[in-house]
Amino acid sequence: MEKLKVPEPYSCGLILSYYCNCECKQCMYFGSPNWSADWISERDLKLTLEKLSKTIKHSPYGPDEVSLNHGLHFTGGEPFLRYDLLLKGVELANEYKIPSTFVETNCYWCKNDEITTKRFKELKEKGLNGVLISVNPFMLEYIPFEMTERAIRICNQLFERNLMVYQAGYYTQFKNFEFKDTLPLDNYKRLVSLEDLKRSVEILQMGRAPYKLTDWYNKYPASYFFAESCAPELVRNWHIHVDNYGNYMPGYCGGLSWGKIKDIDKLCNNGIDLEEKLILKTLIFFGLEDLYGLAASEFGYEELEGGYISKCHLCFDIRKELVKKTDRFKELNPREFYFHL
Repeated sequence: MEKLKVPEPYSCGLILSYYCNCECKQCMYFGSPNWSADWISERDLKLTLEKLSKTIKHSPYGPDEVSLNHGLHFTGGEPFLRYDLLLKGVELANEYKIPSTFVETNCYWCKNDEITTKRFKELKEKGLNGVLISVNPFMLEYIPFEMTERAIRICNQLFERNLMVYQAGYYTQFKNFEFKDTLPLDNYKRLVSLEDLKRSVEILQMGRAPYKLTDWYNKYPASYFFAESCAPELVRNWHIHVDNYGNYMPGYCGGLSWGKIKDIDKLCNNGIDLEEKLILKTLIFFGLEDLYGLAASEFGYEELEGGYISKCHLCFDIRKELVKKTDRFKELNPREFYFHL
């Protein structure tokens, strides 16, 4: 029996729900208004935070400071769609003394100074250390820029250096363009060349991006990625994610689950029987060529005619087809993840 011990996570994103008011073209987790609004229960929220409190480490700058790959962040979907639940999560994290906490938001709710100040102030009083505000051309299709500006202005006053703007270059650019409302991506691309856009934006080539931004990248046959390894992402202990269904997911690899967060002690100390997690075993010890071979020979997977832009594109496309054909692989979870392209 082959077993693998999952390393204890020192930073984590807690997905309160995949439900989102936006359906951005680059979203790694397929956030969408079409998701089931299965918000994490307060019971599971408490259990998850209690488990994570034993392993989460603070930012190199201190427990009251934030940095992207340390501490705990509340995310989604869009966590402010259930502000009451977010507030409870921050309160519990503070009770469990989890350091370097922050929340990610797209600012859809920042419609006036009063509500924006009130909510961010409440969260800070409950123990939230910082805020990450997302700014990019994909979100600009849904969120009026004036709301983003308002959130950044107010958070600058309340959180000071613990405000993270991702990505700050876009904030400056949008200010220079004097944007106020939403803007379709095609209209934005008339102002900025595709090559400039590709150079300036950080897009991880996974999730929805390979399917919605197909004209942005060169594509290659599946064999081009056969020699690449997924092991570093799958066994890392930083910036992992736990979702509202309790899945402990490696890194940014949405739709892959090591198991349930309630069993984290067992996962980290006793290890996982890899015979029960054949997809994860194949990706870690053998690679994409073997995953492709398994999917093609046993489940009739056919290579995409247009090719793939990245190893993550190939991996997800295979997993997506496997979920349609069989429920044999329990690590392909949550299954709904694979139906929100």
